[in-house]
Amino acid sequence: MPHFVTECTENIRQQARLPELFTQVNQLLAESGIFPLAGIRSRAHWVDTWQMADGKHDYAFVHMTLKIGHGRALEVLQPVMERLFSCIKAHFAELMNQRYLALSLVVEELHPVLNFKQNNVHALFR
Repeated sequence: MPHFVTECTENIRQQARLPELFTQVNQLLAESGIFPLAGIRSRAHWVDTWQMADGKHDYAFVHMTLKIGHGRALEVLQPVMERLFSCIKAHFAELMNQRYLALSLVVEELHPVLNFKQNNVHALFR
């Protein structure tokens, strides 16, 4: 963990430049010092069917979820989330100036016991 999951409307697939955003996000999360590098993953789910608001414009949205393991204090996590959202807003600033676009970011803390995983990538970074 963490996993940065992005839901993004298909109508901005090229302009969203998600590979660039993911590079920035992964670097920011790694540099935060509160997440193991080997657990950081970013991915996109493209939404091909949606409606926003009144449906009268070519609206677009990017909804992002940062899924994290249990146990980080709010005082530690909040500044990282604020930096992350600032990074996201900067990444999408030009596109937001060109069209109707909604950005959202939420953190999801996974259950402390019912969270199963196996990962041999961590050994690479020890």
